[in-house]
Amino acid sequence: MDWMLKDLAAGVPQTRHVIVLSADGLRMAQHGADTDTADRLAAACAGLQSLAGAVGAELPHSEGRMRLVVIEMDGGFFYLMAAGAGAFLAVLADEGVDAGLMGQRMRDLVIRIGEHLSSPPRHDGQTA
Repeated sequence: MDWMLKDLAAGVPQTRHVIVLSADGLRMAQHGADTDTADRLAAACAGLQSLAGAVGAELPHSEGRMRLVVIEMDGGFFYLMAAGAGAFLAVLADEGVDAGLMGQRMRDLVIRIGEHLSSPPRHDGQTA
């Protein structure tokens, strides 16, 4: 999977980090970030996807599932996209990134490897 994450980063200029994580915030794969950075971002993403789901549940015709969160900050953008059952794709990019191209490439990547990005739920600390 690493080469696919590298391909996303190479195909979208200004991409810094690409991370695949489980819904409970565990890093599954990474590109462009050291392990500590990837782990911190993955943990933050777990809270962000939960918050987005809670907000989405307030929409009358929503099931409360998060599809995409985009955060614009000083210096760049953060993208978090649902990527299979219990898995997410996260990207941190510099300010000059092409937001449309990033969204398209992330969707393409999720479609290409979506079944490989699913993470089974954990029960009592064990994978089901």
